Amino acid sequence: MLLNSINSLGHYTSQLFYRFGSLAIFLYETMRSITRRSVDVKKTLAQMNFIGVKSLSVIVITGASVGSVLAWQTFIGLKRFGAYQYIGPVVFLGMVREFGPVLSAIMVAGRAGSAMTAEIGTMKISEQVDALRTLGIDVQQYLIIPRIIATTIVLPLLSLFCSLCGIIGGYIVAVWGLKVNHGLYLDSIRQSVEMGDIFHGLSKAVVFGFLIAAIATYKGFHTYGGAKSVGTSTTQSVVNASLAILVVDYIMTSLMSS
Repeated sequence: MLLNSINSLGHYTSQLFYRFGSLAIFLYETMRSITRRSVDVKKTLAQMNFIGVKSLSVIVITGASVGSVLAWQTFIGLKRFGAYQYIGPVVFLGMVREFGPVLSAIMVAGRAGSAMTAEIGTMKISEQVDALRTLGIDVQQYLIIPRIIATTIVLPLLSLFCSLCGIIGGYIVAVWGLKVNHGLYLDSIRQSVEMGDIFHGLSKAVVFGFLIAAIATYKGFHTYGGAKSVGTSTTQSVVNASLAILVVDYIMTSLMSS
């Protein structure tokens, strides 16, 4: 019993290190490919449109909903201490530093990240990737790099948009719904917020964007088998990206707050 448990733990650990090593090699080859040839701007812009513009509706709904709920819950908690005038800074800082980057990243991982994995995975099992190599096309330049660059650039913008929608939603709920004084709400934000708070959230979004694209393209590029494998890779891509976002979010928050 004990030996079986140790054996299972060792097998799981070796598989984990193998996956991390494989991902590191994949990223190394991708980064090296950037230095060999120029980036395909047209494909990068097309990916920015797919990842960014077509995700706006989801980001708007997510940001506004979370900001509104955050204002309600903050009012309930602060009212017990007679400090409800601080709803504005709590909503603003919560959206800009935390909820904006994290929620926009998770939404993009679920929507665009899954599509990247499915598309590349389908090309992999149908041998289209091998055909590209036969034609002398750099697969990293053609499939991977435009997606990584586009996601890394677009996600900070989506994060800002998500935060803005959340702040507006929180303002509407607090001022119009909960009858918090308009001037008091805005003044408390001006007195409490710094530019570093916005930089904090944008830094997270850049890292999250890179992680999403790296994991999604890696999972798609390492899909083997039939159609079922594409579904499995897509599921693993979304789950792994979401977990990576949450873990890295904690690490970055602890490092940037110290």
